[in-house]
Amino acid sequence: MKNIVFVASECVPFIKTGGLADVVGALPKMLDKNEFDVRVIIPNYTCIPWEYRSKFEYVHHFYMDLGSRFHDVHVGIMKYELDGIIYYLIDNEFYFNGPTPYGDIRFDIEKFCFFSKAALAILPVINFHPDIIHCHDWQAGLVPVYLRTLYQYNEFFYGTRTIMTIHNLKFQGIWDIKTFRYITGLPDEVFTPAKMEYKKDANMLKGGIVYADYVTTVSDTYAGEIQMPYYGEGLDGLMRQYNNKLCGIVNGIDYEIFDPATDKQIYKNYTIKTLEGKKENKKKLQEELGMPVDENKFMIGIISRLTDQKGLDLVNWVMGSIIDEFTQFVVIGTGDEQYENMFRHYEWTKKGQVSANIYYNDNRAHKLYAAADAMLMPSRFEPCGLTQLISLRYGTIPIVRETGGLKDTVVPYNEFEGTGTGFSFHNYNADEMLKLINYAKKVYFETRPAWDAMAIRGMETDFSWENSAKKYQDLYYKLT
Repeated sequence: MKNIVFVASECVPFIKTGGLADVVGALPKMLDKNEFDVRVIIPNYTCIPWEYRSKFEYVHHFYMDLGSRFHDVHVGIMKYELDGIIYYLIDNEFYFNGPTPYGDIRFDIEKFCFFSKAALAILPVINFHPDIIHCHDWQAGLVPVYLRTLYQYNEFFYGTRTIMTIHNLKFQGIWDIKTFRYITGLPDEVFTPAKMEYKKDANMLKGGIVYADYVTTVSDTYAGEIQMPYYGEGLDGLMRQYNNKLCGIVNGIDYEIFDPATDKQIYKNYTIKTLEGKKENKKKLQEELGMPVDENKFMIGIISRLTDQKGLDLVNWVMGSIIDEFTQFVVIGTGDEQYENMFRHYEWTKKGQVSANIYYNDNRAHKLYAAADAMLMPSRFEPCGLTQLISLRYGTIPIVRETGGLKDTVVPYNEFEGTGTGFSFHNYNADEMLKLINYAKKVYFETRPAWDAMAIRGMETDFSWENSAKKYQDLYYKLT
């Protein structure tokens, strides 16, 4: 039996701001319980819903130093068991109080320095010796650093190995070295160009990459892309240096939550054999959104953060050309003000053709997955992406740019061979994207049986966590 500890800043169902939470919530449950004892450590944010917080069980508390910043900072340990997984929540109201898990970056840096050290400090207290500590993103980046420096002679951690998983290389946890020395207590040798130093500052994610025994990211293509300057976010040289301990493993989705046959949040359940059910979902959503009810309209969806990374500048450039009398466009999400206002503008000027839902609502997202004909994801870069995986599950055709996990999971449609699960374009170019959207419309309106066959192929693909979990299990065995 191998002991595995996940250390992350968020995890469903407790707290979520992005795909990281889905991974940390789903992957531990999919690992073989006969082979792995998996525990998860996250912060005990006060913004975690009371339905969970009220059930957290007190385990213990103690005090530890945090560099020169504190010599007696409180570390509380709460515990909660769900679906066979034990979750430990690190309690400290000074750091984890507030309406959201993240806020001012300066305070977040200190908060997650504390979290990384506390995650290690609680393990002897709960008497759980980890064979593997699986760290996620920059918020847990100092765990391998602390383990190989301040904790290197602690006998409790003898034989413990670490994995650093990069969910998005863009976010790294960078601040000045003087502040890091003050709040971490890490030795001077850590703050050198070969280790944590980055352009004369200190970089938490870089530290995690350097000190971890292995580094993973969330798709094969992204693992290659981040070794190139365009995608490397300033760390491409580091990723090339450590490519011998780097691999990509595509994320999965929870097939129990995302299942059109049983999903209670959609209007009408359907399967591959009853794909006609999508039409009923479309008509009901059209009615709910105040759009003309017509099953023959081509409905394009976007469920996304509205940022440049997600390709919204491309959409902005050609939005007027995407919308025509045969097309409906439904967006769900929040983000940059310019894109929020752009969609509001088109909803106002193209009444009945555009629905701008500038908020995130899980129920409406499920309804859109079931109702839409196509889901647009023209990302500038996309480490993995879950939206296209969910879309495939619901028979909604992804229209994507060939980058990261989008390239790895969406097979381009080939009209001559009758293969493919979606449409993809290569260059980051609005006109190329528009041409592909128009081609997708042509297939939809002129060869509907081919479109339906493509939807069925998408529904038949398996992007459940089972395949990904097996790859992680193999990696855990490899390191221990």
